[in-house]
Amino acid sequence: MGVAVGDYDNDGWEDLYVTAYGGNKLYHNNGDGTFTDVTAQAGVAGGGWSTSAAWVDLDGDGLLDLVVARYLQWDFDDIWCGEHKEGFRSYCHPDQFQAIAPLVYHNDGHGHFTEVAQQSGFAKPGKGLGVAIADFNRDGCTDVFIANDAVPQFLYQSNGNGTFEEVGLASQSAVDGDGHPFSGMGVDLADYNNDGLPDLVVTDLAYQMYALFQNNGDGTFDYATHRSGLGQMTLLHSGWGVRFMDYDNDGWKDLLIVQAHVLDTVEMTFPQLHYREPMFLARNTGTKFVDVSANAGIVFREAWASRGLAVGDLDNDGRLDAVVTTNGGPLYILRNETPAPNHWLLLNLVGHTSNRDAIGAEVKISTAAGMQFATVSTAGSYLSASDKRVHFGLGGETAVQTIEIRWPSGIVQVLKHVHGDQILRVDEPARDTQLPRTGCKHLPRN
Repeated sequence: MGVAVGDYDNDGWEDLYVTAYGGNKLYHNNGDGTFTDVTAQAGVAGGGWSTSAAWVDLDGDGLLDLVVARYLQWDFDDIWCGEHKEGFRSYCHPDQFQAIAPLVYHNDGHGHFTEVAQQSGFAKPGKGLGVAIADFNRDGCTDVFIANDAVPQFLYQSNGNGTFEEVGLASQSAVDGDGHPFSGMGVDLADYNNDGLPDLVVTDLAYQMYALFQNNGDGTFDYATHRSGLGQMTLLHSGWGVRFMDYDNDGWKDLLIVQAHVLDTVEMTFPQLHYREPMFLARNTGTKFVDVSANAGIVFREAWASRGLAVGDLDNDGRLDAVVTTNGGPLYILRNETPAPNHWLLLNLVGHTSNRDAIGAEVKISTAAGMQFATVSTAGSYLSASDKRVHFGLGGETAVQTIEIRWPSGIVQVLKHVHGDQILRVDEPARDTQLPRTGCKHLPRN
């Protein structure tokens, strides 16, 4: 089904966790271009129908843990759904099946994990398809969002000690603006309006509109789908992989979404909908989103049964590229050829006290044009893992005045007067006095 990328043993090489129906796989990177299947000794095979997964340090011990969403309880003795008289079969609605809780694997070190979903507060059954991470309420602890299909969405708020509380309804991110559940598929958490707060986007099915939640800064979100312009643009579309990404480097995070209906028979009953759909690109103007797909290249006129979407600067030219997977079709590698008058900065954070990938680190940059904010993560989208490097478009600015990095360890690092148009490695600095690793709320925050 999907993949999660993270250096779980802090040896400097990215490892792979591959989800599936009936058992998952952990592949350890040997550092020589080969991998070893270490699933059994690591204890992370799981079971059921696993979908998206995320590497994240849940308890602040410097080791990446693993959150694995699971879809529902299903087996090959499935029931028949569809139109008998018409002679075609269709996927059954998720309501026909029982929900299932995610899996959570605590990294014990030395290559072994322990499943702790019950103990850590992740035992609530859902129908999970997408996973994203960020510190949504700005308390210094990384939180986890799980996109659920046809039931309320889950937002797991960290208690700061390795345990979590599900606060989707309380945070107003569980349902749409009318209080209705929707078919959550892909998800991303990022600051699209440059106010220093992680916002939330969740893709879903046609007639539901993609859900955009603007962070209010008080632990709650506001359903912003309509006023942002996304509502009317996405009403007849079904989305899967999604990423906030500044494709034109103007300093505002845009939206790239891959689309297709879940039912390959949908046109038999809803001729206005389509199983295969082109991708969708919405440009962020700073006040709303505008559909620019028609002018984004011929590839945006090709209809695919798209599912996964990963984003990263594949050729290191400062422009974010994309990779798309499709059902029953090829994988597409999409090179960003947007005219490049704008400047950019790409940061590769390397943790030392924190996990080596620096997953969960927060980066704030300031230029003469304003502020931008991002969280280091490979998770998000749908069944996909993206470049962990943090990308910022700088518009017409050639330099960044200040970069503030809040590492997962609690260390705060400030860089000043950094030139743009470069890929900069930043190593986590040492500190003289190490605090006890007892949870993120015990770490210094300013």
